[in-house]
Amino acid sequence: MIEEGKPIFVQIAEQIENDIIDGIYPTETQVPSTNEFASFYRINPATAGKGVNLLVDDGILYKKRGIGMFVAEGARERLIVKRRDAFRDEYLRPLLAEAAKLGIDPQQLTEMITKEGVSA
Repeated sequence: MIEEGKPIFVQIAEQIENDIIDGIYPTETQVPSTNEFASFYRINPATAGKGVNLLVDDGILYKKRGIGMFVAEGARERLIVKRRDAFRDEYLRPLLAEAAKLGIDPQQLTEMITKEGVSA
């Protein structure tokens, strides 16, 4: 899972986000501890903690003192909205801009996407 070019703590946070979106960690479920992440990925526990704390700061996880970190109410829905917004900004807007440069109108673009989706 650890990739070059992206900070490890961000990758840890993204992996937890993915697991929440996929339903592996439903609302009120405990996520692995920073020590478990550190051991699994062979990283410093402080680095794992930094990734977990990103999600605490975003209200995705919350701490039960002495027990661990848990998935907050509504976390999955908030993550989906966040990811959809990022998808629009990172992929859709550049796609539309490039299509406009090439003279591809929205209907043609829709047809192209539909055709690619069928063959994928």
